Amino acid sequence: MVNSIFSAVEISSIGTFYGDAIYKYDAPRQGRLFAGHPGRIELKSGMNFETALRDLEGFERIWVIFQFHENEGWRPTTRPPVPPKGKDRVGTFASRSPYRPNPIGLSCVRLLKVEGLTLYVDESDLLNGTPVLDIKPYIPMADAFPDAKAGWVEEQVGDLWSVQVTDAFDAQNRWIAEHSAFDLLSFAQVQLSRGNFSKDVFDSSRRRLTVDESAHTGVLAYRTFRIHFSYDEAERKVVLQRIVSGYTDEDLKPGAEDKYGDKELHRAFLQFILQISRHL
Repeated sequence: MVNSIFSAVEISSIGTFYGDAIYKYDAPRQGRLFAGHPGRIELKSGMNFETALRDLEGFERIWVIFQFHENEGWRPTTRPPVPPKGKDRVGTFASRSPYRPNPIGLSCVRLLKVEGLTLYVDESDLLNGTPVLDIKPYIPMADAFPDAKAGWVEEQVGDLWSVQVTDAFDAQNRWIAEHSAFDLLSFAQVQLSRGNFSKDVFDSSRRRLTVDESAHTGVLAYRTFRIHFSYDEAERKVVLQRIVSGYTDEDLKPGAEDKYGDKELHRAFLQFILQISRHL
């Protein structure tokens, strides 16, 4: 419902974004920080958008204006992923928070190619099914101001953590990627690589995460899989150790309810793990 202080504006989507990020925690906070989040924008037919797309393919990046279609309401302040020193929250208009008076988002994505009414992109931070409102070319000489001050962002106390993997995790992740559309490594990099140790990287209020500080280990949930990791705070390092199923043996018995339609994948994954263990 539109608040009475705002004038009603008629806006219709011109198309839809499709990608692997289904849930909010799947999407990176800023797409260009992590390559490997591809997707496609499918524009509506019968609108002469084929002509509107003419000459766009020569641009390396495009602005995508979209709707935060899964958000309701807005908040005047927000807690940023990496807070400024001495602050816990900042004003919404001084942030990239998706909870805004008008649920409109702006993302600068890499344009890979245009085929008909489909735009293939990468470095996106949009969820699957996001309504696209407009597309504009990114023009460096007009859109880039590298020397511009960035306010409180320049005071952020967080930093980057390195995310490394064991051979076991690498093999398990590659098997899952080959048998599904899931990329647990990319997800873990997004969730665990940036921020202040105590207030962001392992902040369980922002993701499904448990941490054992005494053992310097943790478990990060990705849909129905669980990523086990260890960490070294002094070296700012996270090591992804292994992947396990989030289902119990009872959950995976034949005939059990399959709410997410992925139990066959988990059964095959456990068989793969068993085969690997036999060869060790």
